[in-house]
Amino acid sequence: MAEAPFTELQVVIAADPPARLDKALARDVPEEAALSRSRLARMIAEGCVWRAGRVLDDPRAKVAEGEVLVLRLEAAAEVETVAQEIALDVIYEDDALIVVNKPAGMVVHPAPGSPDRTLVNALLHHCADSLSGIGGEKRPGIVHRIDKDTSGLLVVAKSDHAHHHLAAQFERHSVMRRYLALAHGLPDAGDPRLRGVRGASFEAGNILKLTSQLARHKTDRQKQAVVWSNGRHAVTRARVLEAFGTPPALSLLECWLETGRTHQIRVHLAHAGHGLVGDPVYGGRRKLSEAALGAQAVAAVAAFPRQALHAETLGFEHPDTGEMLEFHAPLPEDMQNLIDILPRA
Repeated sequence: MAEAPFTELQVVIAADPPARLDKALARDVPEEAALSRSRLARMIAEGCVWRAGRVLDDPRAKVAEGEVLVLRLEAAAEVETVAQEIALDVIYEDDALIVVNKPAGMVVHPAPGSPDRTLVNALLHHCADSLSGIGGEKRPGIVHRIDKDTSGLLVVAKSDHAHHHLAAQFERHSVMRRYLALAHGLPDAGDPRLRGVRGASFEAGNILKLTSQLARHKTDRQKQAVVWSNGRHAVTRARVLEAFGTPPALSLLECWLETGRTHQIRVHLAHAGHGLVGDPVYGGRRKLSEAALGAQAVAAVAAFPRQALHAETLGFEHPDTGEMLEFHAPLPEDMQNLIDILPRA
């Protein structure tokens, strides 16, 4: 017998329902169904919500306590993005999610200029039939991203429930994300220059805190910029793990995010005067002193082809079990090799 093209989900309207169908469904649909407001709105518009044998396609329709609505859930559709056999460094995987260590140079999601060979293409091949469907499509659920030329850890959902649960954790900033960054200069509470940088302060333990708003750059739409109004709140913290050169010219920083905005670490550290080595967008290619670092180290830094940034730690609550998980990825070979060349301060 052929598989049914859809399954049915019954939703009983609880006491004191909102005045509109769409709001009542958003409130009363079972949490385990993992149906977002946007997905429910689309289902109403597509005639997938029924009452007493009749379609309800008006989101403003009134519903009453005790009414039983039937939602017709179509089988997850195959997506047009091509599955491609690309090697992945899988750190952890189960039925709900997968954690991968993304290499520098790989784009997370297909986009103009990067139509394939992305992480999503690789995951479609790797996960195959274990994807139960995100928003009605058989695709991996991308809940956060890291830049193409940033390496490190990403968690991706394999089911609608996991996608919503993980997205909610990122929304409330409860996910642990720590990065390793090789930056110019040495952030220090005793530096009088830093005391004059707006949004910069120091916490106990010589931890640099950078607070601002971030928004698209006014003239370069590919960049983000520090702003003080009409942007999105952003907070970055950083502490020095190691310093290089005499006097110190570079430092290895551990950075962590209170918020997660596009290019946040790169923009904030550049604003503070400690841009990342190799960052072509935010001015990380500076002339360094051979007297401080030596000719070999200066040449190696100048030749480094990307921003020296690695997502080293990722921690979150498992959407099914509630267990707190924490993963670590060592520095990639290119960053480690560069650091090994640098003279310690």
